[in-house]
Amino acid sequence: MMEVANRLHSVEEYYFSKKLKEVNALKAAGKPIINLGIGSPDLKPSSQVIDALTQALVEDNAHKYQSYQGLPEFRETIAKFYDTHYNVQVNPDSEVLPLMGSKEGIMHVSMAFLNEGDGVLIPNPGYPTYAAVTKLVQAKAIPYNLDATNNWLPDLAQIETQDLTKVKLMWISYPHMPTGAKANFEDLKQLVVFAKKHNILLVNDNPYSFILNQEPLSLLSIPGAKEVSLEFNSLSKTFNIAGWRVGMVLGSPENIQSVLKVKSNMDSGMFYGIQKGAIAALNSPQEWFDNLNKTYAKRRELVWQLADKLKCTYNKNASGLFVWAKTPKGYKSEQYIDQLLHDKNLFITPGTIFGSQGEGYVRFSLCATLTQIEEAIARV
Repeated sequence: MMEVANRLHSVEEYYFSKKLKEVNALKAAGKPIINLGIGSPDLKPSSQVIDALTQALVEDNAHKYQSYQGLPEFRETIAKFYDTHYNVQVNPDSEVLPLMGSKEGIMHVSMAFLNEGDGVLIPNPGYPTYAAVTKLVQAKAIPYNLDATNNWLPDLAQIETQDLTKVKLMWISYPHMPTGAKANFEDLKQLVVFAKKHNILLVNDNPYSFILNQEPLSLLSIPGAKEVSLEFNSLSKTFNIAGWRVGMVLGSPENIQSVLKVKSNMDSGMFYGIQKGAIAALNSPQEWFDNLNKTYAKRRELVWQLADKLKCTYNKNASGLFVWAKTPKGYKSEQYIDQLLHDKNLFITPGTIFGSQGEGYVRFSLCATLTQIEEAIARV
């Protein structure tokens, strides 16, 4: 057997990649599994988005290699979207870079800015890919703890008690995944001040700001943020096109150019039709967002009922595509979800996959029909 690279010893297969094998095996054995674990939208994109994609298939340039920076029209639409919804002005030619999903952007940014041994501040709990990619590029993951007492926001005073001289990058994600906690303007302003003080690149992962959230906010709306910040965004959740793999990163021309150096050596441009569909999505009227949130609000009401039946507690002020809930007293997260999986044929996510601060919590996804959630309640 060929010996693998040392970097592979620092990471494991992604949790959902492994756990879904078990879930699918149970399904194959005839178990009626209800999956409330994955944040993969089950709703369809709008008809305008589908039409834009399909009509693009017959255009002359549809099947050729595309620009590494995406279509000019696509970048211009992203800039317009940010102006309209976040009151943030960016130059579409130099401050916007489309991505094949923001997940790949985590690797691009890490490769562009991190050297071996550089420190990276990573939220605990937080998206597991931040830590995994940090280890893959041989940088040093430095978790910073978040908890409910501080509304899942960084305790900057506590972080500053550490030696930050080798820290080069900090990951944040607001609205927060997995807890749904929201950061306000002042919270983000303090983070920008912190990043400037310590010469740290601050990266906000922002794919959930339109899901059950009345006040979408961008890190780039903070004066001076572009100097020390990048922001990821994604069309996956807001427009129900997760499988299309469409995201973006925005920031200063210098930082975007650095990311492009990596990206242009790793792909050959996003498919033309997908870009056309993404343009249509970003031009969606307010009615699209309103209807989407009406659907998720109904589902969330039922998930709250399910959590109540399970004697889990949660914060009704949280936003996003999930309900983050505390398990009943005495239960460990993975023990609890395995019991539900095998006793009730119900799969939810243990909080521990997001870090040690997730112990004692579980996460319910809203990506299931009302009928499925009602059936889950009935089983409980």
